[in-house]
Amino acid sequence: MNHSDAETISPSKDPQAPLPRGFRWPWTLLALLVSVNLVNYLDRQLIFPLFPYLKDEFGLTDFRLGLLGTVFIVVHALASLPFGWLADRWSRRRIIGFGVLFWSGATVLTGLAQSFRMLLISRSLVGVGESAYAPAGTAMLSDAFPVSLRARVQSVFTLGMFFGGIAGMMLSGTLAEKFGWRPAFFIVAVPGMILAFFCFRIREPERRPQARAGGGRVLLANPAFLLTLVSAALVTFAASAFVTWAVTFAVRYHGLTVKQASLILGPISMGGGLLGVSFGGWLADKLQSKFPSGRAVVIAMGFLASAPLLYVGIRSETRMTFYVALALATFFLTWYHGPATAIVHDLAPVELRAAAFGIYMLFIHLLGNALAPTVIGALADRTSLRTAMMLPVATTFLSALGFLGVGRLIYWRTKKG
Repeated sequence: MNHSDAETISPSKDPQAPLPRGFRWPWTLLALLVSVNLVNYLDRQLIFPLFPYLKDEFGLTDFRLGLLGTVFIVVHALASLPFGWLADRWSRRRIIGFGVLFWSGATVLTGLAQSFRMLLISRSLVGVGESAYAPAGTAMLSDAFPVSLRARVQSVFTLGMFFGGIAGMMLSGTLAEKFGWRPAFFIVAVPGMILAFFCFRIREPERRPQARAGGGRVLLANPAFLLTLVSAALVTFAASAFVTWAVTFAVRYHGLTVKQASLILGPISMGGGLLGVSFGGWLADKLQSKFPSGRAVVIAMGFLASAPLLYVGIRSETRMTFYVALALATFFLTWYHGPATAIVHDLAPVELRAAAFGIYMLFIHLLGNALAPTVIGALADRTSLRTAMMLPVATTFLSALGFLGVGRLIYWRTKKG
């Protein structure tokens, strides 16, 4: 299958053509899915800045705190594969709507937990609900927009993740200090319940041909797809490590309170992420129009720039150096979000886009997100958190090398095809 084999009719009847003037429905779809993605990550990331409160109330070690993130991700990853398969065969809007309702209810349960075991169970249920969303949502967007806009559209979708994640970081510390940590979970569950109503009513893109049997084997026989999975898992490990432990790191090494760290690191990460995601998607589509491995090259460039900045930030003893290095590293590190999703959809047959993204999520979460919180926590218990954070710096650099390899494989494949 060459690059064009993965494309069929877009709303404009030409996957390479721009959307016709007045064609507003895809943008409405994009706005709704970005909003849901924001709430998705708000609910997901809310718990991490609350680690100091949970540590005090339940008497937890760093390892057990990290386990809250790991259990969530393991469940999320395992559920992503069947939900991806289902999204290629059933109503995607219903899958998304039910998922949003489910994870919002599970978020309420987190605030009601009276033991560490109940925290684990409630976070697992949040993982089930959230796994229904991304495969269906990203596939709908790739079906609704032409391929020439793919990385940019997926980057805009990713902005919801950034705004939600940062909002979770900022709100959790503020709400916990004012009301206690439990009400924070009750409050953030409300927007999801409201958005679920609109998800059930949104118009879906034209349904593609049903996924053919053995499609998963076709994807896993593609070396470029496999290397994309491994490379993305490496950077996901790094990103998860920083998201999970950044506030705690600032509290321990820079003398900040949880509220101060949340309110400072939140805008820094939001600003760097907003600029990075937007610029990365634009640059990836621009280079992709000039040569077939453009998106992979952009991702590698971003990681090669971010790795040394992360190192400087972690080793720094001064707050200002830490803040500046983190902001710049976030800018370069976040180039990859939209382009990586675009690469997954570029490499997949059009009728297997949701399944391909489900496989992608399974790999990156099990090998990246699931391991990072616990591995970093365990290393921090044995050495120090500062020493443990050197590991995600290394995986960022390795991911850059991996995406250079992805670009090379795509280039060879295009020449043969």
